[in-house]
Amino acid sequence: MSFKISFIGAGSLVFARTLFTDIMSVPELQKAEISFTDINADNLEKTRALCQRDLDANGIPVKIQATTDRREAFQDARYVINCVRIGGLEAFETDVEIPLKYGVDQCVGDTLCTGGIMYGQRVIAAMLDFCKDIREVAEPGAIMLNYSNPNAMATWACNKYGGVRTIGLCHGEIHGEMQIAEVLGIPRDELDIICAGINHQTWYISVKHHGEDMLDKILPGFLKHEKFSEEEKVRIDVLKRFGYYSTESNGHLSEYVAWYRKRPDEIKDWIHLDNWINGETGGYLRVSREERNWFETEFPKILAEEPKKLDGSERGKEHASYIIEALETGKKYRGHFNIMNEGCITNLPDESVVEVPCYVDGNGVSVPKVGDLPLGCAAVCSQSIWVQKLAVEAAVHGDAALLKQAALMDPLTGAVCNPPEIWQMIDEMLAAQEEWLPQYKEAIAQAKENLAKEDRIPTKEGYRGAVRLREKSVEEVAAEHEKRKITV
Repeated sequence: MSFKISFIGAGSLVFARTLFTDIMSVPELQKAEISFTDINADNLEKTRALCQRDLDANGIPVKIQATTDRREAFQDARYVINCVRIGGLEAFETDVEIPLKYGVDQCVGDTLCTGGIMYGQRVIAAMLDFCKDIREVAEPGAIMLNYSNPNAMATWACNKYGGVRTIGLCHGEIHGEMQIAEVLGIPRDELDIICAGINHQTWYISVKHHGEDMLDKILPGFLKHEKFSEEEKVRIDVLKRFGYYSTESNGHLSEYVAWYRKRPDEIKDWIHLDNWINGETGGYLRVSREERNWFETEFPKILAEEPKKLDGSERGKEHASYIIEALETGKKYRGHFNIMNEGCITNLPDESVVEVPCYVDGNGVSVPKVGDLPLGCAAVCSQSIWVQKLAVEAAVHGDAALLKQAALMDPLTGAVCNPPEIWQMIDEMLAAQEEWLPQYKEAIAQAKENLAKEDRIPTKEGYRGAVRLREKSVEEVAAEHEKRKITV
């Protein structure tokens, strides 16, 4: 089977290698041409070396092309897998730290809230450039499989303005399914689950076991579960009040709505500190820094580890390999993907990106009609969709007024800040992220003028948030990795 798969953001070693392992675990895909591209030549070479070693150890005669020339990597590609983080950790730090000075306490900051909105400005600007290259040099009809956050915003922009069919992929829905199966005490493969909504705010609207409706048993199951009852307090509270369980982690969900992170002294009541994903202030930023530092010092040890097995035994649950396998071989696959709505969820705007069940085979990707979401769930999603729409249009057109309106309409940002604070905060973020926001040249110049005035609103300089943990040393992170390997 001769076709080409390109990875952009391939310097993201762990994730890119995971996706690559999944693809090369499918015998029918082992003759595909593979290209890796990244702006970081050092990380790109490290990923290439590890993945090539995996191929060689498994006797698969594929030679990976690795290049910092994006167009060269995209040449004649049928699939482009995108997992870039525009601005890296340097920009991500401003997504978290600047809003924190204004009292906006985020756990992640990559999907909604102030951090996610600004991340979207950077990612969309870059991904529209990717789309231009794909249109010009990739195989006609090439598909982009997008893993970059904010997933809905990026997928929306690429489909509407980029001229490239883009499918957004996320694993949050898969994790929630496993939780539901656990609290019900039923194997996952015996449950028939329908999940629908928007990325990171998707709802398990139907859960059946051999035809029996299990929805009423989910809340009691979570309440009596020793671990989840402590770690998922936000999700359980939303389940109590809306009647449906949400896909996203406790920390993610807490920053997408107005209710759980607006009062610093109450944040601790809704989160659990055994894992950053449960709601720690700046938790994902801390862990990302720790993993970067560990990777930079531990790479020789990683290279000395046993190669990955590409016989299917280490294939994960990420959607990308299953989509490509289904399209190329005709094998059927069902998964939840992010696609343009176009009437799939009938009480959400047609022009929005929804995450819904899809079916893939040799005829393409089919999207069944979901119909109406439960009204409360639709209301929560609609609030986020309007923030996304404002942010997408702002990013595409470099419109600072729309950008500030997006932040003003964001549930948590609006619950914490008044309009003058939001205007100043966005000016500050525009100035700090100038390097990655070419579409905002004029707006950034104006933002700098605004920030130079003497009547600036005071902020909480040096404020670390309501529930922040210290960053671990390389040695501590290495010990944790070793412990996980022993446990597995």
